[in-house]
Amino acid sequence: MTEPIKRRDPLVPRRRFSVNAALDDLFFVFAGLAAIWLAYLIITEAFSWGWWAIGFAVAFWLILAYLVLPRLHSILTRIYVPSYFIGRARTSDGLLGDPVNLAVLGTEEQLTRCMAEAGWTRADDITAASTWRIVSSTMLRRSYDEAPVSPLFLFGRRQDLAYQQEVEGNPAKRHHVRFWRCPDGWMLPGGHRVDWVAAGTFDRAVGFSLFTLQITHKIDADIDIERDHIVRTLREAHTGVRIVIIRDFSTGYHSRNGGGDSIHTDGDLPVVDLRRVVQARSADAAEEAVEEAPVTELRGLS
Repeated sequence: MTEPIKRRDPLVPRRRFSVNAALDDLFFVFAGLAAIWLAYLIITEAFSWGWWAIGFAVAFWLILAYLVLPRLHSILTRIYVPSYFIGRARTSDGLLGDPVNLAVLGTEEQLTRCMAEAGWTRADDITAASTWRIVSSTMLRRSYDEAPVSPLFLFGRRQDLAYQQEVEGNPAKRHHVRFWRCPDGWMLPGGHRVDWVAAGTFDRAVGFSLFTLQITHKIDADIDIERDHIVRTLREAHTGVRIVIIRDFSTGYHSRNGGGDSIHTDGDLPVVDLRRVVQARSADAAEEAVEEAPVTELRGLS
């Protein structure tokens, strides 16, 4: 019996041997084995160095975590990570950071006023003084309501505004959210126009980054809880707030952020409309007190 001839699917591209791809694979395998061998040498030989081993280990970690790995990630992500909007912020090293899980309609004045009145504190800029203060506050468990947040990048720039709510006077635990002003004429995928996009997450502890080994905040995996917390605080503080939820803005997914922390989301994007809040303050208070902020759901815009 003659076997049927198997035909190649014309829609499936033929895999071709690539010298560059083979060299890339060889390089990464060699680099991984070299790193394992170096770690083995440090562990086995460091005991014979006495107290010098501790200083060497600290110096090795500082160079690896703050010079070598960030530079390596920066080079690789510049090649492999797309530069267009994919609903994720980036770290300064180019790694995919926190997901965009909130959007806002309104001016900067409306946003800053509403966030302040909803109980959020504007984060300090990162300086030598603020960096030292957050380090000492974390170690001594002293409150630092205005503690800075690490920079994340969207539209080619770091966040324009950052707010937080400290938990139990411990700077290691906090609600926080970053806002980026959208470029003129820019729209979300699907054609929905907004003024700001944001990424909100909850810092649960301080630890080491999985990707760079740097000391950083570790976030809670369920970022939808933090997203809903931000929306709830704004609605409770202002009756003029309107909410539009874009259902299935992105696929629900499990992933990791720039620090290597697990994250998962249902893919919905609340759009918080603050444009009526300032006008509502000047309106009759009794009339505003009985008006509730509605929630509108939209589908299929992404």
